[in-house]
Amino acid sequence: MDITYRPYIDPDFEVLIERIHPPRVCIDNDTYPDCTLVKVDSANKQGMLLDIVQVLTDLDLVISKSYISSDGGWLMDVFHATDQQGNKITDESLIHNIEEGICASRRAYREIRPSTLMSIENTALEVTGMDRPGLMSEMSAVLVELGCRISAAMVWTHNSRAACIIYVEDDSNGKPITDPCRVAQVQAQLENVVEAHHYDNERRSVRLTATVPGQTHTERRLHQLMVADGDYEMCSCCGSDCDHDDDVYYIGHGSRYKTQKKECYGTHVKIEKCNETGYSIVTVRSRDRPKLLFDTVCTLTDMQYIVFHAAISSKESIAVQEYYVRHRSGRPLDSEDEKHLVTQCLIAATERRISHGLKLDICTENRTGLLSDITRVFRENGLSITRAEIGTRGERAVGTFYVKDTSGQNANPETLETVRREIGSTVVAVNKSLSSPSQATTSRTSRNNSREIQERPRFSLGSLLWSHLERISSNFRPIKS
Repeated sequence: MDITYRPYIDPDFEVLIERIHPPRVCIDNDTYPDCTLVKVDSANKQGMLLDIVQVLTDLDLVISKSYISSDGGWLMDVFHATDQQGNKITDESLIHNIEEGICASRRAYREIRPSTLMSIENTALEVTGMDRPGLMSEMSAVLVELGCRISAAMVWTHNSRAACIIYVEDDSNGKPITDPCRVAQVQAQLENVVEAHHYDNERRSVRLTATVPGQTHTERRLHQLMVADGDYEMCSCCGSDCDHDDDVYYIGHGSRYKTQKKECYGTHVKIEKCNETGYSIVTVRSRDRPKLLFDTVCTLTDMQYIVFHAAISSKESIAVQEYYVRHRSGRPLDSEDEKHLVTQCLIAATERRISHGLKLDICTENRTGLLSDITRVFRENGLSITRAEIGTRGERAVGTFYVKDTSGQNANPETLETVRREIGSTVVAVNKSLSSPSQATTSRTSRNNSREIQERPRFSLGSLLWSHLERISSNFRPIKS
């Protein structure tokens, strides 16, 4: 048994070190012709890597490669980044926002910056349970009946489970819902909706809480909700059919891939122990997609693992992430059960945000009952929501929905035209599902596609948040529902 001794460091001393050595950010546009280097060095502390990645992700930057080193209490990270169109980062306001998010003002920034999709004065409704067609429609209709105004929402589904965070306020006065009786009534009604069609003793949760400055980032919270709901338990583990060793576990949307490595689009996780350094080496190989780095680092951080070194790269449609980690207690991953759990959670983290179904960008006038009406139209036309996020821009509500029909296929053109007509708004079918290997895309491919559709209505929560940072509370105006 390996025994690791760690010195005690007083928390006040860590704060002092951060004040003496605040994070420094260098934006380098000279080294490479096709990307910007974002270099960060600072005294390190638990969770700082996630904070940095979260800032870059919220700004809608595409990270194609990264090198991370945080051994010896000091952090030095390099990120190869571009904007969504594949261009280098040259906008002065964007550069300022990167520096503001990471540097010395980071703590104050976190305290005042709302999580994605929300106003700091909203009440957060967190729901988890079994996924089924029409669930979002029923919940939004109940909220309308209860006099709750929905200001924003984000929904994920994975492995037949669903998690959503809906930000609501009192429709009568636009303020958070704080009355205990009212809170209990809303929770009870929504529990009835979620409970319908559930089996006895099946996991489900409905929670209405007041949001506070500095709370957990919305997308990180969705990961936590889905982990608590056990969506990772259905991620199967196998190594015999792959050309890796027995420590590899992988899954690929319900199929086990027996092809060679370059043809496999499932998620592979390999965990090894480096005896010389005392690290566990966690290698994740998966289809490349936006926000993949955030999802992986978020999962490792929430599982109390510290990343000391990492190398992230992507080639064509495949991303490879290699992390040198230890548990917060100082030990590597020892038992097979622990490796199995980490593997399942990493597989789930990489798969949750993969989009199944047809992507619909919706832009319409903000009106009473909007979200309820949109989801009702989907339900009446036999469409099921697999992922969604919606907010507002000025007087217009803008959002993205991924939908499938009842058989799990993409909606046909006739159904899509009916949806357009009934919603009475701009509805753009952007691209089809990425669920099949032949449709895999990389960050660079996505950026090329974005050039083709740049004239189409498009909603970017991160860019919206940062372009109006100084007036954030007034920009996420409520959807009147």
